[in-house]
Amino acid sequence: MTPTGHRRLILTRHAKSAWDDPTLDDHDRPLNDRGRRSARALGDWMASRGYEPEEVICSSAARTQETWAVIAGAPLEVRPLFRTEPGLYQAGAEKMLAILKSATMPTVMMIGHNPGISELAAMLPARAPMDPDFRRYPTAATLVVDFQVDSWAEIRPGQGSVMDFVRLDGRA
Repeated sequence: MTPTGHRRLILTRHAKSAWDDPTLDDHDRPLNDRGRRSARALGDWMASRGYEPEEVICSSAARTQETWAVIAGAPLEVRPLFRTEPGLYQAGAEKMLAILKSATMPTVMMIGHNPGISELAAMLPARAPMDPDFRRYPTAATLVVDFQVDSWAEIRPGQGSVMDFVRLDGRA
């Protein structure tokens, strides 16, 4: 939970997806085993740090939906509002920001795709994390960024404070 005057964004790129069925449309690709492992690890990481989304805004693609389903299986205490947002699929940073501004709860998790998600992650904080993979924003990468605002409609680029950044590739 975030105090009044604060908003927290948990910005996640979907976990690693499968490419083994060439007949599947990109939108319909599921996670592969590595992706499921990394999504489980991400859910555990979030729970261990108390990152509990009150609202989840998720792309309509199968791999983002499955990423959330696996994360939601972690021992999170809060069961958030969940919204599938078709506009996040192949969205650029500006469109993602506009969608985020429609959020209603103080702590929001957004699950989307590159390159839009890496562009949004780069534009939101005042200072980027000192991680060599931050700009690349690999699969299952997650940025936690806080804003000193009363509503999502007030957020602007360069206004956020990075609380955490993690990349979990599921290889373990």
